[in-house]
Amino acid sequence: MSVSLPTFSGYGLGLRREHYRDFLETDVPVDFVEVISENFMVDGGQPLDILRRVRERHPVALHGVSMSIGSADGLKPAYLRRLRTLVDRIDPLFVSDHLSWSRFAHFNSHDLLPLPYTEETLVVVCRNIQAAQEAIGRPMLFENPSSYVTFSASTMTEWEFLNEMTRRTGCGLLLDINNIFVSAQNHGWDADAYLRGIPSERVRQIHLAGHAKGEDMLIDTHDQPVGMDVWALYAKAASMLGPVATMIERDDAIPPLSDLLDELNIARQLRQRNYPLQEAA
Repeated sequence: MSVSLPTFSGYGLGLRREHYRDFLETDVPVDFVEVISENFMVDGGQPLDILRRVRERHPVALHGVSMSIGSADGLKPAYLRRLRTLVDRIDPLFVSDHLSWSRFAHFNSHDLLPLPYTEETLVVVCRNIQAAQEAIGRPMLFENPSSYVTFSASTMTEWEFLNEMTRRTGCGLLLDINNIFVSAQNHGWDADAYLRGIPSERVRQIHLAGHAKGEDMLIDTHDQPVGMDVWALYAKAASMLGPVATMIERDDAIPPLSDLLDELNIARQLRQRNYPLQEAA
């Protein structure tokens, strides 16, 4: 897959059912929306009709949650065919999924499980990424995970793994700032070292979300406003990255649309403050 990754520097929101009417009937001040791919990988009906109508107003990014790019037994051909059909229908801004696994043979965890960062894992992940990109006919983005365990077998850091993964496959990165913060707090990583270590030239999209404090660690819940520590980390990332698409991601306890737009304005202001030349371009 030699096609170069597009660049886009707008601000967007995750499109959720609670806000369908707003996006269909009013002029929402966003540059793009992101949807969960699997919700629209259907042959027809109301969900796909709604997405088509929203697509007439805004660019759409497709974000998958069940490709299972780390599965040792490969990807599901039927899944890839349905995703390719959706890609051809929508012509999305980006197509993304997660650096994780959720399935093996007939087992499905319905969760995004972590991977050991080893050469063996890298071979599996890169093989699957290449297969996915060939199947949909374009390069993809992969999101860094939030994690609650580490593996003694790991021989490289997460950012070293991301570097080599993008180099071997030509894929891009969806950088979830909240996930960096959550994992750094849970495992004692240096979040600043993470930002310095990733291949910044491969980042094409940023997620901003909230988390909750569990008994022993932080939990990536996506049901809270973006926290101050995550905003501070985003400000650092904004000063280091080129043109990227930035969005607020809320998956539960969905607030009024105006609350999410207020958060999106904070993201605009922080990036304008930390990368003014990019915003003026």
